[in-house]
Amino acid sequence: MSEPTSDGVKEDDNVALEYNSNNVKKAKLNSTLAALLDDPVLADVPKKPTLSDVDTLISLELGSAMRVSVLKLDGTSFDVAVMNSATIKDLKLAVEKKVNEMEQSKMGHRHISWKHVWRNFCLSYHNEKLLNDAAVLQDHGVRNHSQVHFISYVVSRASKRHSRRRKHRFFHGLNRRE
Repeated sequence: MSEPTSDGVKEDDNVALEYNSNNVKKAKLNSTLAALLDDPVLADVPKKPTLSDVDTLISLELGSAMRVSVLKLDGTSFDVAVMNSATIKDLKLAVEKKVNEMEQSKMGHRHISWKHVWRNFCLSYHNEKLLNDAAVLQDHGVRNHSQVHFISYVVSRASKRHSRRRKHRFFHGLNRRE
């Protein structure tokens, strides 16, 4: 049993009051955050923003980041924000995050194999394939409000990267009945 404190209130009552007070504060904070995120001015803020998301959006407003539009194969597009010094890898990660977020909000939990996507498709800007993940976007001419496209990625025979063909031949030999 709890001992009464000097002001006559039990310790359990203090803990319960503090717990309820914290819950009320969290509820108020969450409702305020929800109201802010519903504001049309903040429409580009994700529903569950991370610190890096907020940092990128602040940088976008200050001019040290850029908004890049990504045109999908079905003709629809979406915008992602990346820093001015971003590499192609950073753009790919932003695309992955945005697409995952869009799919999550539309269809619930859905897994996309990005390894498969990047193996069969790539981004291009002015008919130039953006293949080198370490290359800086601005070196390829990508600026604020640029539009990059998803295109089919076909490996040339000169690069000798047709491992799928060799794998197919290997498995074809195993399935042969004699």
